[in-house]
Amino acid sequence: MFREKYQMKNYNWFLLVAVIAACSLSVLFINSADSSYTRKQLVGGIFCIVILIILSFVNYNYICGFSNVLYGINIAMLLFIRFFGVGVNGARRWLNLGFTRVQPSEFSKIIMIIFVAMFIQEHEEDLNTVKTLAKLAGLCAVPLFLILLEPDLSTTIDITLILLAVIFVGGLNGKLIRNCIIVFVPLFALFIWYIQTPGQVLLQDYQVTRIMTFINPSEYQDTTAYQQGNSIMAIGSGQLYGKGLNNNTLSDAGISVTDTGLVSEQQTDFIFSVVGEEFGFIGSTILIALLSFIVLQCFIIAARAKNMSGRLIASGMGALIGFQSFINIGVATQLLPNTGLPLPFISYGLTSLLSLTAGIGIVLNVGLQRHY
Repeated sequence: MFREKYQMKNYNWFLLVAVIAACSLSVLFINSADSSYTRKQLVGGIFCIVILIILSFVNYNYICGFSNVLYGINIAMLLFIRFFGVGVNGARRWLNLGFTRVQPSEFSKIIMIIFVAMFIQEHEEDLNTVKTLAKLAGLCAVPLFLILLEPDLSTTIDITLILLAVIFVGGLNGKLIRNCIIVFVPLFALFIWYIQTPGQVLLQDYQVTRIMTFINPSEYQDTTAYQQGNSIMAIGSGQLYGKGLNNNTLSDAGISVTDTGLVSEQQTDFIFSVVGEEFGFIGSTILIALLSFIVLQCFIIAARAKNMSGRLIASGMGALIGFQSFINIGVATQLLPNTGLPLPFISYGLTSLLSLTAGIGIVLNVGLQRHY
């Protein structure tokens, strides 16, 4: 496992430094949003970076050899959540370990990337057959269904997008993709119509409300669109340069976003509103560029990977960070319906941070074994 002789010139220091920079910025932003979380994020961030560095020297092929075991552990964790998880606001998504709580669906993202990568590598020749795709769809559906039951629709959609990206990179037939799009568009329109009908059974009421809020925000401006509206106001008030760190006032009266509670859970789902208000357009652009740089480095490592599983794992991590960043920032700016996805490396949430840094550690090892 640790016996490989790596050439350190192949180590992607740019990716490592970028991740450390993002984790460092996270502590600053979270401290501004709610200082009670600062110490946990700082200590957790240091621990996660250590895990990242350790995993970067563990042969990823060794880890991939346990893909079926990891898949089984993933299912077991999600089933355990179903019966013994901690319920918060009607959702059962967390395990209470006493000293902290963990969210297994965050680990599912990395586990499923590894599992699907190995599945595709083993079925590289017959991937586009009905039998293989049906088997893969069935295996992916089990954990996705368990996450959906928590309920956690946003994470279910997030993982689905990530896995679709992995399968696409793995060689999914272009004609099949085209046919799926042709079928999906009218089905999506039918879905939007159906969820508005009385007695629909596909979504929870609050999920329907979030979608309808996005479609027609003016009707929900004083209710479910209120938080996103305040997030936009906070970001816009930062203007070009922002108001400065820990100076998130909404007016000359000195009323802060945090003090008034205008944007709830600002340290997690709406952390980007802190960035926009305190660092303005320039600071927001720099953060987006940093996250984009991390995604780009993952794709560069994927292009140089020595085998299919390495290519797919690195691509999957790039897709994870890219999709989740787009969704989180889209929610904070009301470009997308309100969901509960954290901003990678930035939002408070140690389970998410550990999952992401572990994934980046594996990607760094893929880069260490590149074929050129």
